[in-house]
Amino acid sequence: MALSGLLAFDITTTMLLCVLFITILLYFRTKPKTVPNYPPGPTGLPYIGNLHQLNLNKLHLSLMELSEKYGSIFSLQLGQQKTVVLMGYEVVKDALVNHADEFVGRHQSALTKIARKNNGVIMAEGESWKQMRRFTISTLRDFGMGKKSIEEKILEEASHLRDLIESFKGQPYDPTIAMNSTVANVICAIVLGKRFNYGDETFVTLIKLVNENLQLTASPLVQLFNSFPFLGYLPGSHQKLLTNIKKVQHFLKTFLEEKWRELNENDIRCFTDVFMVKQQEESGNPNTHFHENNLLMTTNDLFIAGMETTSTTLRWGLLLMVKNPDIQKKVHEEIDQVIGTERYPSLEDRKHMPYTDAVIHETQRFGNIIPLNLPHSTTVDTNFRGYFIPKGTHIIPSLTSVLYDKTQWEKPNEFNPMHFLDAEGKFVKRDAFMPFSAGRRICAGESLAKAELFLFFTALLQKFRFHAPPGATALDLTAVVGITLAPKPHKLCAALR
Repeated sequence: MALSGLLAFDITTTMLLCVLFITILLYFRTKPKTVPNYPPGPTGLPYIGNLHQLNLNKLHLSLMELSEKYGSIFSLQLGQQKTVVLMGYEVVKDALVNHADEFVGRHQSALTKIARKNNGVIMAEGESWKQMRRFTISTLRDFGMGKKSIEEKILEEASHLRDLIESFKGQPYDPTIAMNSTVANVICAIVLGKRFNYGDETFVTLIKLVNENLQLTASPLVQLFNSFPFLGYLPGSHQKLLTNIKKVQHFLKTFLEEKWRELNENDIRCFTDVFMVKQQEESGNPNTHFHENNLLMTTNDLFIAGMETTSTTLRWGLLLMVKNPDIQKKVHEEIDQVIGTERYPSLEDRKHMPYTDAVIHETQRFGNIIPLNLPHSTTVDTNFRGYFIPKGTHIIPSLTSVLYDKTQWEKPNEFNPMHFLDAEGKFVKRDAFMPFSAGRRICAGESLAKAELFLFFTALLQKFRFHAPPGATALDLTAVVGITLAPKPHKLCAALR
């Protein structure tokens, strides 16, 4: 008995020692090399780096806390991924605008590599991204983005939305799907050449999938998967996300197949028509970037980006009007004075409505829709503000730190339209207003989003007074964290004015 126990002990001890030896060996083989003049940061642990020191559910707030100790430029180790965080208006602008070429790369996470394969316009990089972005901006402009003609599409949807809200007859309703559908239809008209009925089951399912994906992408399990891709075979939210992505792509593939069958080069109606004609023209070029995968992913990008941030901002806007009835009253008064009740608003009205414009801008600032920005990376070895940042480093240019920068905003933690008004009540631009990011990666649909925000918000406030449901407790302004910061699920009431 003693001998067998001793043998068991020796075998167990030997196995543990082997595991320990292999662990130590792997750690030192994969341990990040020390980089001279690298930005400071918290000391991490083997393998996991600084993951244990971060609240992955509220990463944007964790980074704000770390910046109090380590400054406006600091480093983290997310698993084996070197990451540098840029904080505050001055630093973020300096990197994205003044050093645009060095910071223009797009960090490719494990999930991005699997789902996108460097296709599309948002998460791609290199020559493919350059061509897709240039083509996308040019084509969207041809279909009215940034021009007065886009008003017709937006106001058509505003009319449908107002009718839908009026049909609730003042009873509580959830604004999420309604707002998503309205904004999505504007981009669908431009990109796909059609709008969908708000009750279309496939359309609603697609919107719900996109919303779920945006939440899942920033979930702790997906972030861990990006840090440790070998965990991909395990069950979890990353598997659910990949399944959802395939469902969204299947819907778009089906629609694009119909577009191919209907394509008429003499009757070009939308973005995808233009792309398909270009694809045919370059069919003999083996190096072309105008192929099926880029068509699918660019369409996917435009649909998601064209819907989510604008609709989420509008939902914040209505919620903040309910929370601040005195501000809502002032917006009503300005609308009545400038527009009245007999016609819809127009973009020309904006310059005569400084208070409403200020409320919309403050909603974007306070809502902080994309708190971490989209991930960047350095394209070359970079010397930046006294630090050396190697090529390929994952960069987080925090938009939270810009929109809530204490040196730029008088009351950063409060919803305060006076941030955008001078003493005489005139609208003033603020340099630190960066909800669309900045530099070469600035949102390609910025002008469309600005037009939608003004026209939708003003059209709704022109007709309705929004308030909380009777007996409802105080509406919570705590955000649901995903890629975007969205309001918690809630209901509103809309009374005809």
